[in-house]
Amino acid sequence: MSEANFDFDLIVIGAGYGGFDAAKHAADHGMKVAIVESREMGGTCVNRGCVPSKALLAASGKVRELADSAHLAGFGIHASPVRFERQKIADHANQLVATIRSNLTKTLERAGVKILRGIGRLEGAQRVGLRDKNGVDRVLSAKDVIIATGSDPFVPPGIETDGRTVFTSDEAINLEWLPRWIAIIGSGYIGLEFADVYTALGCEVTMVEALERVMPTFDPDISKLAIRNLIDGRDIDARAGLLAGKVSPGCPVKIDLLDVKSRELVEELEVDAVLVATGRVPSSKGLNLESVGVITNRGFLPIDDSMRVLIDGEPVPHLWAVGDVTGKLMLAHTAAAQGTVAVENILGKERLIDYRSIPAATFTHPEISSVGLTEADAKELAIKEGFDLGIVRSYFKANSKALAELESDGLMKLLFRKDNGEVLGAHIYGLHAADLIQEVANAVSRRQTVIDLAYEVHTHPTLSEVVEMSYKLAINQIKNTSLN
Repeated sequence: MSEANFDFDLIVIGAGYGGFDAAKHAADHGMKVAIVESREMGGTCVNRGCVPSKALLAASGKVRELADSAHLAGFGIHASPVRFERQKIADHANQLVATIRSNLTKTLERAGVKILRGIGRLEGAQRVGLRDKNGVDRVLSAKDVIIATGSDPFVPPGIETDGRTVFTSDEAINLEWLPRWIAIIGSGYIGLEFADVYTALGCEVTMVEALERVMPTFDPDISKLAIRNLIDGRDIDARAGLLAGKVSPGCPVKIDLLDVKSRELVEELEVDAVLVATGRVPSSKGLNLESVGVITNRGFLPIDDSMRVLIDGEPVPHLWAVGDVTGKLMLAHTAAAQGTVAVENILGKERLIDYRSIPAATFTHPEISSVGLTEADAKELAIKEGFDLGIVRSYFKANSKALAELESDGLMKLLFRKDNGEVLGAHIYGLHAADLIQEVANAVSRRQTVIDLAYEVHTHPTLSEVVEMSYKLAINQIKNTSLN
C-alpha cells in the first residue's frame, strides 16, 4: 500500500499521557494523526490516577497541617479544631480532572488530531479496527500504529471487589465515603499515598504487605526513616509477611490473613473497607495482537529502546508501543517520554530512551523520590565494571530552609562512582523531595560527575542545598580515595 492510500500517517490506540504526547508530537510535525479512545480522554493518570490522587493529597495535606497542633505551636500558632467537608474535597478532585481532561482534548483538536471514540484493535499490519459504542465496526489503515493502552489495577486471586467496600485506586479517588477502619493491601506508592489521605481525614488504617518488609520497593535507608514518620507516627498498623488470601465484601469486610510462606491462616480481620493497592497489569487484552504475531510477556508488549514492538527480538515494521502496556517504568511521565521517542523514530530521527534518568516520586507528606540505580544495582554494576561505589548521605536537619519550616526530618542518599565521580542515582525522603530529585535526574541524564557538580552554586537558604551538600560530600570521598 502506498503512503497516499493510507487513511492516516499515524493511528494511536489509547489517549493517556503516552498516546497524547505521541499524537500531538506527530501532528506538530505535519503528520495526519488519529487517536482512538474507548474511555475518558487522558487515560488513567488524568481520570483515575496521578491527577485526582494529587488533588486529594493536596486537600488532605492541608487538613493534616492544620490539625498538627504541636507543629503549629512551634511557630507560636494556635489554630481552632479543623473541620472539613468530604464532598467538597472530592469535588475538588473531580473538577481538576474535568479541567485537565478538557484541556488535553482541546489541545489535540487544535493540533489537528482526529479523535475516534471506540475500542481499537489491530487487524494485521498497518490496519486498526475500531468498534464504536453503537457496535459499528470499521477498519482504518495507517502507515504507523502506536499502542498506548495503559494498565489497570491488579486484583489478586481470592479478593472480591464490589467498588464500595472493597475497591481499587480507580474507585478510591472518588472519595465517596470515609470508612472508620480501612485495610490497605500493599505498601507501594499507591498504598502509601492513600494511607496518607485516609489518616489525615481521620481514618484508622491497617496496611498488609506480602513481602518481608513494609515499603519493599524503596531504598532501605529511606524506607526506615519514612516508616518512622509516615506509618509508625500515624494511626497505621503495618503488617509484613502476610497475604490477604481471601477478602469478602460486606459490612464488615472479612479478610483472611495468611502466612506468606506456610499459607496458614494467621488471623481473620474485620474492617469497614479494603483498598486493593497491589500494583497494575497491562491493558493488552482485546488488541488482537495475534493478527501480527506478537506474543506478550505476562500481558506486556516487548519493545526496544526506540519503542518498536518486537517478535523474537526483531522489530515489527511500523508497530510501536508506549506507556504502561510496555511494562517499563509505569509512570505517566515515562509514557509521555516514550510517546515522543516513538514519533521521533517514526520521523526518521534516531532517538533512544534512558530509563535510568527518569525520576519517580511518592506524594506523601513528606514526599519520597528516587532516580537512577538502587544501591543493590549500583553494587552489582560496581563489581561488574570494577569500580568502587561511593555512597553519601545528606540530612535535612543541617538545612536552614528545612529548619525554618520545622520540617528537618529528611535524608538524601547519593550513589556515585569513586573513579570518575559519575552520578548513578539518588533517593530522597523529606520536604519537597519530588521537586529536589529533578536536579539529580538531569545529572544522571547527562552522565555528569560530582567533580563538576560540587562547584555549582545553589540559592541560600533553599532545600536544594541538600543536593549541593551531597555533591560536596561525594567529592570529598573521591579526594580522600585518591590520596590513599
